Amino acid sequence: MATLSDEKTLRDLRPKTILQPLHNSIPPELLPRFDPVYVEHYNKNNAGRLHTHEVPIEDFRQDPAKYLTSYGRAVGPDVFRITEQICPVQGGEIKIRIFEPAPLKDENGNVKKRAAYVNFHGGGWVFGDLATDHEFCKRLVDGLDGHLVAFDVDYRLSPEYKYPIPVDDCWAALNWIRSQKAEEFNVDPDRMAIGGASAGGHLSAVVALLCRNASIPLRLQVLNVPVCDLLGPFTPDGLFDRDNCQYESYREMEFTVALPVARMAYFHRHFLGVPRPASSAEDWKISPIVASDLSGLAPALVFTAEMDPLRDEGEQYAAKLKAAGCQVELMRMAGAPHTFAGLDAILESGRTYNAMVIEAMQKELIA
Repeated sequence: MATLSDEKTLRDLRPKTILQPLHNSIPPELLPRFDPVYVEHYNKNNAGRLHTHEVPIEDFRQDPAKYLTSYGRAVGPDVFRITEQICPVQGGEIKIRIFEPAPLKDENGNVKKRAAYVNFHGGGWVFGDLATDHEFCKRLVDGLDGHLVAFDVDYRLSPEYKYPIPVDDCWAALNWIRSQKAEEFNVDPDRMAIGGASAGGHLSAVVALLCRNASIPLRLQVLNVPVCDLLGPFTPDGLFDRDNCQYESYREMEFTVALPVARMAYFHRHFLGVPRPASSAEDWKISPIVASDLSGLAPALVFTAEMDPLRDEGEQYAAKLKAAGCQVELMRMAGAPHTFAGLDAILESGRTYNAMVIEAMQKELIA
């Protein structure tokens, strides 16, 4: 027979409440290190949702809007003209969007030549399109006060077009702009810059090396949270090589948002295939950090994000560029996620990024 105290204990029993963290939540141990503004917006817009890399690529391609979450990008100022043209590439064609300011004239009434910026969007070589950096390109053109034309490159995406096709498309686009479009858009082909975020940073770093090798003048490379080493952190089958990865930020930020290491592994497999291409003398086109000679490259403006697994490789690449005698400016964004530059409507780090890029372009392209 139950005692009085036992009976009271039983009467006081209540259903347990068990709260599990939402899928893709910010890990508790990383939460205090993130910019609190980002935490608020991430929890409102992203937590609980599938990342795009968790959706079969076939489903995503059929209806991208069903899986995308987009917020935090500031609308760029209006510009004089935005048009699109088709650029021929090996085995096909790609689209390039052109952002122009109103023409400027000198004291004699002659139209002035303008500098050019060629943009390669991010998205892990799998996602992204001309919408990704549309507002950013407008902002650059406006910020350079009539002296810059921006060209945004819609290179073909993996896994449908695996490595080296995205690299080759970007290289073809740069050469097409220089050789076929400089006169049409009144561009000085000797005053060109390139840049991009993440996969776009990787493509920019590789194109900068190709320009150096081909003796093509390049005034600036903007490498924002760039992928500099896609080989070292992963096995040939595209699995995270936790024990042998040389970048502590990969282990420290393995479960971070918005770029957990599982997402990078997904990009590795889709871009390079499984297994990835056998090691060759052209490995620097996959991992520019392994290039044997980094001398003579264009000045580099390199951004890393504290809460990003790519942080350490970006900073090591900047250090290698500097050691090779290149002009380098490195900026680590404290408390920032991998995607900070695209959140310039809500994050101070995104606004700082815009201002620093415009300042660097004024210095290297216009002054």
